[in-house]
Amino acid sequence: MSGEQGPLDSGLLVSPVRALPAGAALGVRPWAGRRQKAAPGGGLREEAAGFLASSTPRLPSGAGGRSSTNLPHSSYPNPGRSMRGFMSQPRRPILSPTLWRPRSAGRCRGLPDLAALIGWRLAGWPSLGRGVCVGREKEWQPPPGHDTGIQIYNSLTRRKDPLILPRPEAISWYSCGPTVYDHAHLGHACSYVQFDIIRRILIKTFGYNIVMVMGITDVDDKIIKRATEMNISPSALARFYEEDFKLDMATLKVLPPTVYMRVTDNIPHIISFIERIISKGHAYSTGKGNVYFDLKSRGDSYGKLIGIVPEGRVEPDDSDKQYASDFALWKAAKPQEISWASPWGNGRPGWHIECSTISSLVFGSQLDIHTGGIDLAFPHHENEIAQCEVYHHCKQWGNYFLHSGHLHVKGKEKMSKSLKNYITIKDFLKKFSPDVFRMFCMLSNYRSAIEYSDDIMHEAKHLLLGIASFVDDANAYMKGQLVCDPIREDLLWERLTSTKDAIKAAFADDFDTPRAVDAIMDLIRHGNRQLKAVTKEVNCPRSPAVYGAIVSYIENFLDTVGISLSSRQFISENRSSATLHSVVDELVQFRSKVRQYSLVASEGTGTVPADLSKEAKKLQREKRQQLLLEREPLLHACDSLRQNLAAYGINIKDRNNISTWELLEPGTEEQKTGK
Repeated sequence: MSGEQGPLDSGLLVSPVRALPAGAALGVRPWAGRRQKAAPGGGLREEAAGFLASSTPRLPSGAGGRSSTNLPHSSYPNPGRSMRGFMSQPRRPILSPTLWRPRSAGRCRGLPDLAALIGWRLAGWPSLGRGVCVGREKEWQPPPGHDTGIQIYNSLTRRKDPLILPRPEAISWYSCGPTVYDHAHLGHACSYVQFDIIRRILIKTFGYNIVMVMGITDVDDKIIKRATEMNISPSALARFYEEDFKLDMATLKVLPPTVYMRVTDNIPHIISFIERIISKGHAYSTGKGNVYFDLKSRGDSYGKLIGIVPEGRVEPDDSDKQYASDFALWKAAKPQEISWASPWGNGRPGWHIECSTISSLVFGSQLDIHTGGIDLAFPHHENEIAQCEVYHHCKQWGNYFLHSGHLHVKGKEKMSKSLKNYITIKDFLKKFSPDVFRMFCMLSNYRSAIEYSDDIMHEAKHLLLGIASFVDDANAYMKGQLVCDPIREDLLWERLTSTKDAIKAAFADDFDTPRAVDAIMDLIRHGNRQLKAVTKEVNCPRSPAVYGAIVSYIENFLDTVGISLSSRQFISENRSSATLHSVVDELVQFRSKVRQYSLVASEGTGTVPADLSKEAKKLQREKRQQLLLEREPLLHACDSLRQNLAAYGINIKDRNNISTWELLEPGTEEQKTGK
């Protein structure tokens, strides 16, 4: 689930890989120096009882609402281990910060691409261990099943892998959702829109059904802090911003997931999930009521995304972790905080366990696709993998991890709430449309860091206007309103076929939307080139079918990626809008006839025959001048109507004796000036 938690917040540190003792396989405890002992009030046991707490949280006094029964912590057996064995080991010194130092090629690849994208500043971490690569590469195994023919960049391998589906009838997809404590900003929107485009491509271009689950983090430190500041309950705050997020996504035309799942609706499942991890020897509870994942129990199986194994350092005396690299599965309740009863006392889930539980609850032990922003790769997704592979006792839980790049403010760092440099989705939509933002997202590969600026947004808008303008001209040509020289039909059919092939190949190559947009614009350039050859020959041979096919394909392409042309958007809102579209059609055609009638006078009634007498020629010229004077007001009226309609977003284009129209984006220069 989304968040802006840094690597240090999870307690994970980069450090040298140490040889593990024999027996460090999954579920085996090789370090005999640490022993389990009974907590006060409880007996020794290897597995926690199957305790399912009520999904109703225990609220702090004065918070209102009805709380669940708060059973005392002493009534639960404590499955945690003592610190005796750990503390008896010799203390290792805390290593000073150092840069990542890659070894020779082959065994070590240096700083992984993924880590570089995350933007770690390894030298700046306090008390950071020396970083080296994992001794053996984490092996990714292609799942058995149906090869889709699609190449997908897999963060697990840092390369493009064939997308293989164990169940070709449906793709299982888990998406990290928002932590709902504030309005979503463009950085969030960019990631969700990019993955929405990929989802639409898989559905509409390749014909796959997708079951998508999105987790909603509705209990978190930030939610609790914000609710306290606003003097409302955390649940009320979370519900408000959850609905606000869904409204933003609908406005941006992001398809909703198959199901949203809140953390607070799944507390019993989360507790059960933690109990099973404890029973397998990969987590421990403490006397303070916290539960931590024991990262050292994973050996060198950890680090599938980042390619490193963390090593702990000595914690402060008041810490109840065995190693700093261990991360929280369950957090003991603090005074006045919302909490739930559990075998370890009142508390709430840790960040990473939420997604692991929810995705496993729906999809079980194997997940096809997992998506999120690049900032979630470590530690969040890395810890998800560790938890799920322990829980399911499998070597590969998620087959493909896709990460979107950061959105950067031009000349600055990434867009982030913590950096106070973000633009909310609502503020953005006051200046640009959802379709413009979607086109902006398509101009870069989803894995790339994207720079945001108004200039780049205007470029995206002009691309859409260019597409809409071509479609309007092509429609006018098909209706006979635009007459051109004979079309090289064979060339256009050939270009259309090659464009279809190029776009499908681009989509199959890790959803290469920039390449697909280039192919569409190239097709439009070829189509426009022949439409520009306007002629006055009324009976010129025409080829409307090829332009109909081109327009149909362009509209299908835009529909695939979730973009609507302005004119189609305009007429699809309701019946009155469709009627208005027809009225504008009639008005423009009437103006075109009036203008053509006026131009006959301005261009003359024909060539004056040479054999006419001087007197006849003089009379002919005088007649033409008289017609000009009489019809000049009509031409002025036509110009005035064009300018007035432009102010309402309707642009009339005059080509010789033919006029067509198109809709302008709000705020364009043509709309402001009427030119």
